[in-house]
Amino acid sequence: MKRILSIVSVAVAAMLATGCLAGKYMCNYALKFNPHGVDDIERTRHKADSLCPGSTAWYDALKAEGTLKDTTITGYNDYKVHAVYAPALDPAQAQGTAIVVHGYTDNHFVFLYLVRMYRDEFNYNVLVPDLQYHGYSEGPAAQFGWLDRFDVEKWIEVAHNIFNDDFMVLHGVSMGAATVMMASGDDLPPYVRAFVEDCGYSSAYDQFDNTFKQTFPGIAFLRGPILASASIVCNKNYGWKFKEASSVNQLAKCDRPMLFIHGDADDFVPTDHVYKNYEAKVNGYKELWIAPGAVHANSYAKHPQEYTQRVRDFLAKVKGM
Repeated sequence: MKRILSIVSVAVAAMLATGCLAGKYMCNYALKFNPHGVDDIERTRHKADSLCPGSTAWYDALKAEGTLKDTTITGYNDYKVHAVYAPALDPAQAQGTAIVVHGYTDNHFVFLYLVRMYRDEFNYNVLVPDLQYHGYSEGPAAQFGWLDRFDVEKWIEVAHNIFNDDFMVLHGVSMGAATVMMASGDDLPPYVRAFVEDCGYSSAYDQFDNTFKQTFPGIAFLRGPILASASIVCNKNYGWKFKEASSVNQLAKCDRPMLFIHGDADDFVPTDHVYKNYEAKVNGYKELWIAPGAVHANSYAKHPQEYTQRVRDFLAKVKGM
């Protein structure tokens, strides 16, 4: 019996050690991807044009004429974070301000189609941040929206000080959408009137769980203990746990209007996430659009006119409330 107990103890110790190492690997794999940030700018510029041709030429022209400007502030945990901003196409008749938040491994270049939509079609002022560890922003690792929301909340103040609007919408895609949903449950200024989330996940844990199954199918049965270990590493290194980074929990506290968008062919952030998110928001106005045939972060590219019209109509409804 003692021999059996010793063998079991050694086996358990080995499993725990393996789990710790696997957890550390998983945390770094998920949050410290390479290449990233400034080193990856050219790839993301190309991605912006692939999503909407002419995006970077539009961006470069606005930069050259001094309309689109860079700014940097001290963000969460004293890291320097970067954003670009520009006034509406017709500043005297500006309809409000939009903050557009990018996704995982992206930066402020990637979703220029949304920036153009808000500025040139809706006549909104725009501000577009780089989240930590992305673009021109500092940071030790991706924060998956949970700590990023604090930086976005600082950008809300910055944008308001620049444009002095009484109507602001936060619009995010993928991890940016999760960031927006996570911010929506916090105590925000009254001029933040609306949110648009496009293909955001229900929680960091749920997203890592799905990614693990897709990326490491041979050891998918181990994902529970490995993710638990990775969450411990994340909490030790960065100060947050996978399950607390929850869109669902934050949405339960949100009472301001939100438009939920998700592609029905999305397998990176599976479509069932949007139903969890939509159902979690029990207070205030909400809309849901499932974009036919759209894969992850592809709803605009698949249906640009309908996407634009749905966002336009949603904002008009909110303004009329």
